[in-house]
Amino acid sequence: MTRGAGSRIALMTGWVLLSSIVTALLLPAAASAHGLVGRSDLPLPDWLFAWGSSIVLIVSFVGLTLGWRTVRLENYDWRAFTGGIATALVSRPAQILAGAIGAVLLAFVIWTGIDGVEAPDRNFAITFVYVTFWLGTVVLSVLFGNVFRAFNPWRAIARTVAAATTALTGRERKAPFRYPERFGRWPAVAGLVGFVFLELVWGQTGFAAAGVTPKTIATATIVYSVYTFMAMGLFGIDRWTDRGETFTQYFGMFGSLAIFEIRDGRLGRRPLLAGATKWAIPAGSLALVLVAIGATTFDGAQEGVLKEPISSLFETFSDAGLSPVAALRLTNTIFLAGTLLAVAAIFWGGIYGMRIVDGRRTALELGRRFAHAFIPIALAYLVAHYFSLFVYQEQAQFTFLLSDPFGDGSDWFGTAGSAIDYSVIGATAIWYVQFGAIVVGHVVALALGHDRALALWKDTRTAAYSQVWMLMTMVFFSILGLYLLSQANG
Repeated sequence: MTRGAGSRIALMTGWVLLSSIVTALLLPAAASAHGLVGRSDLPLPDWLFAWGSSIVLIVSFVGLTLGWRTVRLENYDWRAFTGGIATALVSRPAQILAGAIGAVLLAFVIWTGIDGVEAPDRNFAITFVYVTFWLGTVVLSVLFGNVFRAFNPWRAIARTVAAATTALTGRERKAPFRYPERFGRWPAVAGLVGFVFLELVWGQTGFAAAGVTPKTIATATIVYSVYTFMAMGLFGIDRWTDRGETFTQYFGMFGSLAIFEIRDGRLGRRPLLAGATKWAIPAGSLALVLVAIGATTFDGAQEGVLKEPISSLFETFSDAGLSPVAALRLTNTIFLAGTLLAVAAIFWGGIYGMRIVDGRRTALELGRRFAHAFIPIALAYLVAHYFSLFVYQEQAQFTFLLSDPFGDGSDWFGTAGSAIDYSVIGATAIWYVQFGAIVVGHVVALALGHDRALALWKDTRTAAYSQVWMLMTMVFFSILGLYLLSQANG
């Protein structure tokens, strides 16, 4: 690295530190949302956490520049596991069992949603979909890879029907249409936006709001199931699963960080994080990551920094003659779209900065190449914003909701009288988990970006210079995450 280049990197890094400190000083003192720890419970002042996260990121950037000088993740080795357990886990009986479990849970969500009580906190369907499924599957994916593909109920049902049809007719049915490669993951992106809209806009303030009832969940599940089966019939079961099916793609995004990977029907291992380097190849992958980040950002912001603007616009629409529900949903739609655009703008700001290093590459090319580096940020935001919700609500899921899933007074397993133990984890511990998730997630994102930069530009000088812009983006996202956590709920 030349002295001039090193001086430029040092100067820009110093500017990043200065701007992050100024931003941290502007953070207001407040409580938090989603059952998160309030400011009065913080072990240290919130601005000190913001400073600390920025300094950790800058130190990590310097450490990566000095110590990570060769590509380590891009062309990784995959090694198959040997032994009976590994073979059994990917065997045909195991696939059938996993698919059957997924199909039964799908049917049970629809059943409890239709026949169960309307109270969201007493019905199995609501908590299962928005906590156990939506958040719990992310945890499993990060630990074990894209396990949802095996449990995917729509894939399992479609494959069963296809096998039965083949047995009856004596010939295998071919998909009438070839899936257009240009579609990539865009159908999955549309499905993710729809899921987020149902929770955060139609539901008004989250899964426990009157806007999302168990019947709403059941209806949405049926609609999505019909849509998915039609798409599988048109383009092929596995092709749609591997490109257009929303939840396989969403959970697969997080699963790309895990060490486990299945190839050609065999279970194997790869370096931690290495799978992410190959994940973002299909079109629409970048949009999927940004929507994941933007959705969590909006969920936190609507109870904090956006609370007053949302209230103001809601009153404007109400004065214009809209009903309260319609006014609130329209308001939240506008602010959700605005939040997604704001997150995209932050991302593209960093990407356009990279073009200073290499003007021959378009911003679109660089955006696609570095999309995978933002998967850890999506994960960090999820952990930071929903950790306490997950810990508390999973107690409900596996005690009184599992024993009385319809809310009709049943007690199948003798746990219907159980209650959530809010003392299982303290407020200070929750805050440390949230803070740790934000910091670790952004450090990992820096590492992924640095490794990709080395692969693109070969020499460490250019790679380091390009990643100053990534550092600026990461610092901004980390402070934004902490800022949202510190926002007032009242």
